[in-house]
Amino acid sequence: MDTFPMTPGSYDALEEELKLLKGPERQRIIAAISEARAHGDLSENAEYHAAKEQQSHNEGRIKELEDMMNRAEVIDISALAGSSRVQFGATLDLIDEDTEKEVTYQIVGEYEANVELGKISIVSPIARALIGKETGDSVEVRTPGGSKYYEILDVKYI
Repeated sequence: MDTFPMTPGSYDALEEELKLLKGPERQRIIAAISEARAHGDLSENAEYHAAKEQQSHNEGRIKELEDMMNRAEVIDISALAGSSRVQFGATLDLIDEDTEKEVTYQIVGEYEANVELGKISIVSPIARALIGKETGDSVEVRTPGGSKYYEILDVKYI
């Protein structure tokens, strides 16, 4: 069983989603199936089939969340506070040396990455190039579109 790193915040979010799916959502679907059954002939009952499909999707997501939570290695990034070296969980202020545009990224696990929220996967080319570097370092990131150069302005663990 392969483990993968995850931030405490993302683990807590998975836990909350799991509680919702196992509790209120599961109960809502059971009620919808029960109500649809009361309408009679199940073979042509669109409400029944829709509710059963929702149930299947919900149970599949529950299994997926439980698997992720079982394999997650939660990394306490607060213990890294004060370090200027880039590691998992770091929030980085970078400047694109070509455009002079500042960007902020947090290095997170694969399953919690969301570029629109500034969360980049630890296995992404930019994260791999940044790991081990320090504030003030210049970093070359090789991407499919060519090399990009960033300077690390700040490293935080929040």
